Amino acid sequence: MATRTRLAAAVSLAAAVSLLTAGCTADTHHQTPGPRTAAGSPGSDGTPGRADVDVYGAELSITDAVAHLDRSGNGTLAMTVRNDDGAPEHLGMVATPDGGRGVLVGGKSREGNGSLSTAGILLENGTKVTFGGTGPRVLLHHVRGITSRHTLPVSLQFGVAGLVRLQARVTSS
Repeated sequence: MATRTRLAAAVSLAAAVSLLTAGCTADTHHQTPGPRTAAGSPGSDGTPGRADVDVYGAELSITDAVAHLDRSGNGTLAMTVRNDDGAPEHLGMVATPDGGRGVLVGGKSREGNGSLSTAGILLENGTKVTFGGTGPRVLLHHVRGITSRHTLPVSLQFGVAGLVRLQARVTSS
């Protein structure tokens, strides 16, 4: 009897996981979007500090991306993200060269736009969120990889839009 109960539980669990993951991975375009770069994104002019994503239903605009760094590479990444996806979006990860990672810090509110959850920083549809100041923040530690043009390659992982790459301008703080 115990074996039959375990088997039924395993089958039920497998069915539940299958249904949940099917909803999470459905792609109405039957294509998997790859990384987007500022220069390669539709509507973008390759300007440092900016990236536009308008691919596979994801519509984001990232402007004024600036890494404020001290001599040891510590500081913050400031930027404004506009979400016109038609759905809530989350910024889940920020990466810099040589395996660097930004630390996401939610805004003042514990809920709503700019708040931090296990999915990342919430970006509600039809809104823009400014990172830095009193809003959510991205803390950077011991960043390397600043280019001769005083830009920092940054990868941003979004829940809907996927991986977006851009060149953030660098200022000394």
